[in-house]
Amino acid sequence: MIAKLLQATSDQPKTGNKTRFISKYAIYVVFVAMCVVMSILSPVFLTVANLLNVMTQMASIGLLALGVTIIIITRGIDLSSGSVLAVAAVVSASTAQTLDWGMRMYPNLPELPVIVPILVALGVGAFCGLINGALIAYTGIPPFIATLGMMIIARGAALLYSDGRPISSLIDSYQWIGQGSIAGIPVPVVIFLVMALFTYLLLNYTRFGKYAYAIGGNETAAYVSGINVTKYKILVYVYAGFLAGIAALILTARINSGQPGLGNMYELDAIAAATVGGVSHAGGIGTIQGTIVGTMIMGVLQNGLDLLNVSAYWQQVVKGLVIVVAVIFDMKRQKKSK
Repeated sequence: MIAKLLQATSDQPKTGNKTRFISKYAIYVVFVAMCVVMSILSPVFLTVANLLNVMTQMASIGLLALGVTIIIITRGIDLSSGSVLAVAAVVSASTAQTLDWGMRMYPNLPELPVIVPILVALGVGAFCGLINGALIAYTGIPPFIATLGMMIIARGAALLYSDGRPISSLIDSYQWIGQGSIAGIPVPVVIFLVMALFTYLLLNYTRFGKYAYAIGGNETAAYVSGINVTKYKILVYVYAGFLAGIAALILTARINSGQPGLGNMYELDAIAAATVGGVSHAGGIGTIQGTIVGTMIMGVLQNGLDLLNVSAYWQQVVKGLVIVVAVIFDMKRQKKSK
């Protein structure tokens, strides 16, 4: 019975060839068109240095977007990812201090190997995700409310832990995570691509991914078919928190500082990237490759507007319009598929 349910949720509506083509490839056409337009308006845009810069800047948001993608597929939402990033950043940074600076802030804390702050960031992120998932799965609180509460709590925890001040002077091996390169490719980009591939395999070739689609497609049917909905809902949010921890490592290492204000509004950028990438808020529909392109569209848009010296205030307006248009397009697509 589970197999039939999974097959039903994966089957696409039988629409015309033109409709299927537009639905499947429109996002890629938009991305290519944006790159062409930006390259015409600014000769600097298509340089290798600028493109690597775009990917590096979007790596943290892209990681959050990967987690948000799976959550939205299960018909959930996560408003806390930016704040979870912040609390993971300050706690991790406090364990990655150089000896001189660390002795002043934490007299009893020796200089620790880089694996410690890495595990701390991942652990804090996953723990926050566990709380989100448990609240949603066991109490029935709407994901919007549960993650809104976590957004406020995690931001407050980051401020309390750091006393509202940045935690700087990080060890060199930690900084390499955000500032180093592998074969000329920035480490943040490598990490994002590796995690994107891992998430793609997780979503498409494991029971975890198949059940996520089934829950988003029809939660009641998934439960009746024997899927442990509670367990997999929790795992989805734990994984999103884990990715937020990785994003915290990258962002903190890039600026050599763990700051309680990091990740502010990043959750909206992540949701925007997933939405633009074709992830449906109706649940059960979405792909990792779409989210990657959606992330790059948001990055190209921001970078292009920067190169054209467009005001940061207008950039916020444009981002908001892009999100609204993407949701309208998704709603129309859903109506046509019925």
